[in-house]
Parts: sequence; structure tokens; C-alpha cells
Amino acid sequence: CVTKVELTIACRNLQDKDVTSKSDPMCVVHLKDPVTKTWNEIARTERIKNELNPDFSKKVEMLYYFEEVQQIRFSIFDIDNTSATLDDDDFLGETECSLAKIVSSKTYKSPLMTRAKKALSKSLIIVSAEEISDNRIATLSFKAHKLDNKDFMGKSDPFLEFWRQNSDGTWTLAHRTEVVKNNLNPTWKPFVVPIQSLCGGDWDRKIKVGIDFPGSNGDPNSRDSLQFMDTVRPNEYLQALSAVGAVVQDYDTDKMYPALGFGAKIPPHYAVSHEFPLNFTPDNPYCQGIEGIIDGYKRAMPVLKFWGPTNISPIINHVARFAYQAQSNDTSPSNYYILLILTDGITDMDETRQAIVGASNLPMSIIIVGVGSADFSAMEMLDGDDGVLRAPSGQPVARDIVQFVPYREYKKASAAALAKAVLAEVPGQVTQYYRSRGMQTK
Repeated sequence: CVTKVELTIACRNLQDKDVTSKSDPMCVVHLKDPVTKTWNEIARTERIKNELNPDFSKKVEMLYYFEEVQQIRFSIFDIDNTSATLDDDDFLGETECSLAKIVSSKTYKSPLMTRAKKALSKSLIIVSAEEISDNRIATLSFKAHKLDNKDFMGKSDPFLEFWRQNSDGTWTLAHRTEVVKNNLNPTWKPFVVPIQSLCGGDWDRKIKVGIDFPGSNGDPNSRDSLQFMDTVRPNEYLQALSAVGAVVQDYDTDKMYPALGFGAKIPPHYAVSHEFPLNFTPDNPYCQGIEGIIDGYKRAMPVLKFWGPTNISPIINHVARFAYQAQSNDTSPSNYYILLILTDGITDMDETRQAIVGASNLPMSIIIVGVGSADFSAMEMLDGDDGVLRAPSGQPVARDIVQFVPYREYKKASAAALAKAVLAEVPGQVTQYYRSRGMQTK
């Protein structure tokens, strides 16, 4: 899944590096190569003279891959000459983040940092992203008559700015014309502006996470166990969780994830559970960020007794109830649920098929990562096209909501490759759901 996005950049409270005037800022954008780990320049904004709170009108267009981690850096410089090199220009600060974080945040704000990674007092960068779904353009031309004269010597030097109001009430600069010097009746040059710059979109979704704790994983104290906590190399569960979590975490606004386990006897009575919170707090099963889930997983390991069978239908039905409530209470549900299941197998196949078919008309997707070397042929059957998967009763799935990936095929690949394979079908599943309900997707 790939789409083109447009970034709009602004800064606030920049440092003043000039003696007799204010800084003349410009933003330079770099993208990190995931293989070589080097930063490559991809764009520069225009330079704005004498401004410590610039709103750059030049947009930055780039390809956005949903299933990849794209690290991006924004560097601000005070430009006082016409040289293309930046070595002789004053550095005003920079920030780094993933492109997905910008896309999912609607308006991303971050303090500018020194090259030593220390925050620069009040300096701030603001970046917004929009998907370019409409490639049409408009050519506009403007002129003005009898403008006020704001200059004591000579006449005003006018220019036009066009701002778009966003759904949250904020404003984004869409275009800025050239300056017409010493003229109260200016005619600006015709200019082209994308129609996309005049409209916006919003896409927000929730994430659910499930981790398998069955006895088939083996003794967690043994190196042969899939759950063995190696101090040097994370086990396959942690590797898969980290790789996928690095991508999906940018699509949840509060970064609070309900994390559930299944296939274990849990304290205090050590009854078998297929739907227990990792933090053992049923009323508040949320973990802060992917690191919070990993920490909860590590804390749960010493007090659990791995058991069986490996039933995943309870956790699917658990998330389906949230999705059903969202769909029932809102004619245009803004939340879309993604359930990530890490498991070495499934024993309740009929119940799982029934649960998937029942959830296939709800705003949710299910990602299953098969951990270990077991035969996953039965699990692969769950990842079928529309109408292929059927419940035991014969009822067909309304739409494909499952993506299955065996982790062993990616053990020697990068984390980005695993995340890309796991999340490849999610964008299509999301858009298919909203289209099936007659809702416009952006």
C-alpha cells in the first residue's frame, strides 16, 4: 500500500541569529535509508525573511508506505546567502520522527533539538500531512486596487496568503504569492495550487493486542521454549511484537493498548484463562505503548503456568464486542480495531472460523503471526478471500479480515520486512469496510 502525501511545515519561537534583523529560516527535509542508515535530503522549503514564526508555503510531497517505518528529519537553518551549501548557515534546530506519526497525528508538534539532542528552549516545529487523493489543480490570478500605503518612504510591498480552515478549527497555509514591490495596485503572477490543499481528511483507529501463553510453547526457563527470555536476543514473540508494533503504534492517538494473554493458568487461583489482561487488572487492561506491552509480558511470565489448549476465539470475540458497539452507536464509526495475535497454533479451529465470520462485517482486522516451527496449514486457511472462509454452519465470511504470516519465513529478514508482510492487507480491509457501508474513505 502506497500513497502520496503532502507535508505542510511551520515553526514557532525560533532563535534569532541575526544582529540587525531576525533570522531568515528555511526547512531542509531528510529521509533515512532503512538499509544504509544514512540520511538523504529530499526537499527544501522556501526561505522566509525576518521571521521567527514561519509558516512555509512550499509543500513537501513524498510517498507514504503504510507498512514501513519511514524516519524523517526536519532541520531548520538561518539562510543569509545564496549558496546551496548549508555549512555556512546558522543551525536553528531539528527533529526526527516517523512519517506514520505525522500522518496519524493530523498535526504533529515537536520541540526543536540541538545536534546534541537537547531541547531548544521554546522552539517548536509543526508538521501536518494530507493524502493527495485529488490530483486536480487550479490556476488562479489576482490583482488589487487602492491598497493602504504602509511604508513611510515609497509604497507598500504587498503579497497574498491563502489559508485553509481545518476540521479542528485550526488554519493551514495553502499558498503564498510573490511580493510585488512598491505598488498599491498590484497584479500577482498567475499561480497553480492543488485542489487537495483546500480540503482535509481524518482517519483514526484503535489497536488491540493478544499474546499466546500455551503449554505447547515449552518450559519458559528452557532455551528450547518459544517463550524463553534470552538476555541477549528477544524471543520470537517479542521480535514479532516489536516489529509490528513499531508500525501500528503511530495509528493510536493515546498509545494505550489493551493487551491480553490466553492459554495459561493465572494467579491467584490459577484457573485456565483464554482472555486475561497482561497486567492482571481486568478493569484496566491497558499498557502504555509497545514498550508497556513488552514490560507487561515480561512481568507476567514468572507468575504464569503455561497450559492448554490454544484457543483464540475468545479473544477474537472480545475485540469484536468493542467493534460491534462502535458500529452500533455510530452510523459513521471513526474507530477501526486491529487485533494482533501471536501464537504457535490453534486448537479451537471451528470456533475461530465462527468468530471470524461473525466479525467480518465489523470495523476490525485480525493479524495472526505464527510463531515456531509447527504446521500452520490450518491457520493459513483463515486468511482467505471474500466468501472462501466459512463458519461450521456454512455461513460465508462477509469480507477478508485476516492476515496470516509465519514468523519463521522472516527470522533472517529485517523487522521492516516482517511488518510490511504482516500489514500489507490492512489498508485494503479498512477501505473495503467503509465502502461496504456506503461511507467515503480518504
